[in-house]
Amino acid sequence: MSVQRVCVADFEEQAKKILPKAVYDYYCSGADEQNTLADNVAAFNRWRLVPRVLRDVSTVDLSVSLLGHRLNMPICVAATAMQRMAHPEGETATARACRAVGTGMMLSSWATSTIEEVMSAALGGVMWLQLYIYKDRELTLSLVRRAEEAGYKAIFVTVDTPYLGRRRDDMRNRFKLPPHLSMSNFSSASLAFSEGNYGNDSGLAVYVANAIDPSLSWDDITWIKQHTCLPVIVKGVVNGEDATQAVNYGVDGIVVSNHGARQLDGVPATLDVLEEVVQAVQGRCDVYMDGGVRRGTDVLKALALGAKAVFIGRPVLWGLACQGEQGVIEMLELLQEELRLAMALSELKILEEGLNFILTPKPSTRPQLRGDIPQKAVLLGTTLHQKHQKSTNSSKI
Repeated sequence: MSVQRVCVADFEEQAKKILPKAVYDYYCSGADEQNTLADNVAAFNRWRLVPRVLRDVSTVDLSVSLLGHRLNMPICVAATAMQRMAHPEGETATARACRAVGTGMMLSSWATSTIEEVMSAALGGVMWLQLYIYKDRELTLSLVRRAEEAGYKAIFVTVDTPYLGRRRDDMRNRFKLPPHLSMSNFSSASLAFSEGNYGNDSGLAVYVANAIDPSLSWDDITWIKQHTCLPVIVKGVVNGEDATQAVNYGVDGIVVSNHGARQLDGVPATLDVLEEVVQAVQGRCDVYMDGGVRRGTDVLKALALGAKAVFIGRPVLWGLACQGEQGVIEMLELLQEELRLAMALSELKILEEGLNFILTPKPSTRPQLRGDIPQKAVLLGTTLHQKHQKSTNSSKI
């Protein structure tokens, strides 16, 4: 008898039964005591939706323009590494699923399928490349060039990983890739994470310490921009100061992200700092967010607080583990329909015409932002249209 999956938690419950323990632990765990991991999810419960009434919602449009491309919904797939641990078809199955539902996918540099293989599977779908900056700068640029030649539409530079966070489950499991897999975008065993012995630590922590450049500065964003014609987005910003700096360095977008709570435990939930980043940017570039999104109402709250779109990671892996491409399609369509219903019940018809309802913090729970002015409620009106007018008028890539 087939298992009925009616929410994201159902996918995770089933995936946990399917995946080897070390693989599930790698995908699921956060840093240290995992306080931020839990808070990423809990943060959405600190806000309440207060819907309007008597507004025609016989049709609801979820579509959004992202980096010059029209997507069917503001729910995109985040970069998650080594997806063939979850399913034999890994990233190629995820790419096909994204194309099927009409959304974009960010491919991890640490994929177990190549940049070219995944784009071929996407069949013209919207693909972006997530990029780590390696100590070997020519290697880094070779990934960018391959993405350009394959038809990727943007480069998302991860800026929060000078070293790998302390992921206790990975340390206990001495995590490394299964012997039949490797990071397929690299030819040498050391860079492909396929060497046999990484000692008593997490193998990935050793890999990052050996390969990833911890000396990055804002000048490296300029360097990347000088070597690509693609939009450059920084991923891993959690405060207004860095958001302002990113805009000053000419980025095309910012992902508010704490790396799925996998780097530094005790940092704020991404939803809690989203407003601060949006206010700092002042409409000069798109702002996206990831972390803790598990329901359609979560998506709506993030959009109401100024995100142009959300990226989801772990739920994609659960869908992939459950049923490959079809499992990812099912999970994405579930969130899509949850968002559609949340919009309709909030009497919101078209995202890009504005969020015409009041979003209010749950009493005594809203974190105080630096420099924040206390307020009883946040009236959103047409803020999305105003904040993102620049991006919706952007030229096609």
